Amino acid sequence: MFLKKIEGPRSVKLPDGSIMTRADLPSPKTRRWVASRKALVVQAVACGLLTRADAAESYGLSDDELAEWETAVRNHGVNALKATALQKYRQP
Repeated sequence: MFLKKIEGPRSVKLPDGSIMTRADLPSPKTRRWVASRKALVVQAVACGLLTRADAAESYGLSDDELAEWETAVRNHGVNALKATALQKYRQP
């Protein structure tokens, strides 16, 4: 069996005790970003599975966009990542 050589860990243990691997992450070809996929990327960056630079490069995200996702999750939870809830959680 051939394993592709990658930088960083292949899996991390999350605070709830579950394991997150790179296979759990959305495809780099993702064009439709639902809240659950955004949350996976934010969680992977927070736990050290991906670096911010790797996430931005793989998914075509800007630093500002990734920072907004992280802030939304930190302040309001995963529901703040939903496109239909933007006005509810947006700062005036």
